[in-house]
This record gives sequence, C-alpha cells and structure tokens, in this order.
Amino acid sequence: MIKYLIKRLLMLPVILLFLSMLIFSLVMFLSPYERLAVFIPNADAVGSSIPFDELVSKYGLDKPFYVQYWDWVQRVANGNLGWSPSARMPVADALKRYFPATVELMLVGGLIVFLGGIYLGTKSARNHNKFFDQASRVATTIGVSLPEFIFGLLLLVLFYGILGILPPGQMSAWAEDVVYLGSFHHYTGFLLLDSLLNGELYIFWDVLKHLILPALAYSIGLLSVMQRIVRSSLLETLKKDFVTTARAKGLAESVVIKKHARRNSLLPVVTISGSMVAKMLGGAAIVETVFNYHGMGMFIVVAAQGLDFPAILGSSLLIGVIIVVTNLVVDILYTILDPTVTLE
Repeated sequence: MIKYLIKRLLMLPVILLFLSMLIFSLVMFLSPYERLAVFIPNADAVGSSIPFDELVSKYGLDKPFYVQYWDWVQRVANGNLGWSPSARMPVADALKRYFPATVELMLVGGLIVFLGGIYLGTKSARNHNKFFDQASRVATTIGVSLPEFIFGLLLLVLFYGILGILPPGQMSAWAEDVVYLGSFHHYTGFLLLDSLLNGELYIFWDVLKHLILPALAYSIGLLSVMQRIVRSSLLETLKKDFVTTARAKGLAESVVIKKHARRNSLLPVVTISGSMVAKMLGGAAIVETVFNYHGMGMFIVVAAQGLDFPAILGSSLLIGVIIVVTNLVVDILYTILDPTVTLE
C-alpha cells in the first residue's frame, strides 16, 4: 500500500507538468499581439503610446516555446494568471470569488447523487423485478436521457414560475446587500459556511433555498447512473457465497445487505467517482447559466463569449488540477477498499 501510494504521488508532478504544457500550448495558436492580453495583467494599463512590437519584445512573446512556457509557469506559481476583461479583475481574484459557489453547488449535488443513488440502488436491488424496481428503471432511463438544461427549465417553470417558492440566482437581492455591502465577513468564500460563522442564519437559508433547484438539475443524470450502478453491483454481490453464509446464520435481511453485501458492492461507486467529478465540473457551466447562478461555470461561459483568453486558461488549469488530484484520491481509496489492487 505504501509503495503504491509513493509511486502515485511521484507520478502526480509529471501529470501536472504535461497538463500545464497542454493548456499553455492552446494560446500558441494566437499571434503574439493577441497573446498580449494573456500575459499582461492589465493591457489597458500599459498605455496606447507604446508600440505593439516593443510590447511583444518586452514580455518575451517572440521567444521560443519553452522559454515562454517557463516564464508562464513562474507567473502562475506567483499567482499571476493574467487580467480578465470580462470580470474586470485579475483572473486569480475572479476564481477566488466564483469557484467557492461552484464547490457549494457540487457538494449539494454530490450529496444528492451519492446518498440518493446508494439508497435508491439498494432499494431497487432488494425489490428486484418488483414494482419499485420497474418504476425506478423507467425513472432512471428518463433521468439519463433528459438534458440538464431541459430539466432545469422544467424545474424553473414549476417551482419558480408557477409555485414561486424557489427562485433562480445565487441569493436574493437583499441578501447580496448584506453579504457584499454590509459588515459580513468572508472567512472562507463559501457563503453557506460564512453565513453560519457570521451568525446570519437567514442568509444561510436564503443561499440554501437558491441552491436546491440547480443542485437537482445538476445531479439528476448522475443520480440515475449511480442508482443503476449500485443496483447492478448489489445484485451481483447478493449471489456471492459469503452472503449465502450470512443468511444461513440467521441474520436479518437488512443486516445482510447493509453490513455485508452493500459494503462490498460499493467498489464500482468509488471507481466512477473521479469521472463524476469531471462531469459535475462540465455540467456547472450549463446549469449555472440556466439558473443565473454566479459560479465558475457561468464565469467560464461569459469568458468564452467574450474571448477572454486569460480567464479561459486560468479556469482550465484549475479544473485540470482538480480532476488529476481527484483521480489520485480515487485510486488511493480503491486500494484501501480492495487491497488486492496493485499499481501494475
């Protein structure tokens, strides 16, 4: 186990190196003049009196690829990701502001996916080929087939347009005044946590109320996939000899499933966790746009529409690092749950 962990940790810097080179190479398709906006923190502050050729030479945009790449790595290491015209602030500051909102959305959606998928998958397996199992098959087929933005629009029409109880956005207008104009302290950047630390429970409930619909739209497809995986894995595990032995000892069926069968059937859940995180990060752009939820996904969409290359590069780098680290954690968890797995 220790040897496996050391090897995986040694591979991490190499993966991050190639990832950063791939992301940086994207801007090399641009001309040096177009790349000025990527490498200059605030192109507007440079002044129009300096010729472009002089700026290109000053910032080394006419140098070989490896020289420019090393200069960029040094800037990134110092937290300089460039200036974002769409956000009107440094990219690092924009990510610091918008990324926590996406993390909160992912956490709420992740709870729905994993807890809901495990519960529904277990119940379907326990009621194999009965009414609940058949109904869940139909529901999961619809959930997998229905695009996130369509489901999100349906939720908006029902709960906001008709019932008027769950509005879009990240928070109400009065809550924004308290959070950004009042004495509200931003300890972590996560509004749910910061509202509790500030003792503002009404802000907590307002933010949570705005999270419900996008989290549901965000998680419906993954919830359906998770339910199917847990159901199939549990049905296969229930056929194993150790389950038959547990039943022969007279253990209650609920004990057999919860303490023996389900624990051993969750390995596929760990396996797909990494890909689900990537799917969540990708789906954030769609869901946040539909619900006008000001997170990193919506920030990326606005940046792409305005050809804001610094924002696109910085966001891509952050997402890539998250996915790489998540896959490493998943691999480690898998070896803990299944000691027979080796690096080979």
